[in-house]
Amino acid sequence: MFKLTDRISTALQSRARNFYWQMRGVKIEGYSWLQAIEIPRNHYEIKIEKGCALDRGIVLLCSGDPQGSPKIIIGEGTYINRNVFLDATKLIQIGERCGIGPGCYLTDHDHGLDPELAPLEQTLISKSTRIGDRVWIGANVTILKGVTIGEDAVIGAGSVVTKDIPAQSIAVGNPAKVIRYKTD
Repeated sequence: MFKLTDRISTALQSRARNFYWQMRGVKIEGYSWLQAIEIPRNHYEIKIEKGCALDRGIVLLCSGDPQGSPKIIIGEGTYINRNVFLDATKLIQIGERCGIGPGCYLTDHDHGLDPELAPLEQTLISKSTRIGDRVWIGANVTILKGVTIGEDAVIGAGSVVTKDIPAQSIAVGNPAKVIRYKTD
């Protein structure tokens, strides 16, 4: 009986979170399973398509000037595990039915390197980051600005992705390199 009560309570809390974030301006298409996530500001710049699952401790952060379109787009049926940080100033787009492991960091920007300026005074340099459909990203992966990861790719745990990764490939390391293709 306790299991059923617990499941009902969890489902009601998730529905309440959907409603809360929609009222704050997040574009949620249909229903998604939402645990305790954090969206510090610019709620209207986030789009979550139907059937997604976002676990505890996820941060969706949109910074910089408003652009009139979403800066973070999470595709239909995508699962994002615990303690993942999406940090966008331009665009982070995640495809459909992706799996993102715990502790990952995805960004679409970094700071300039002007020797006359302190680190936090540097200009942000932004370039869209895109993750294709059905991509599997292992635990504690970092994906940097301007990267495109092709459909059906796999990124091994602990990798740092600094360059594009082709579709159907398996990439690991720091920096991440393709070690083989799924079709091999």
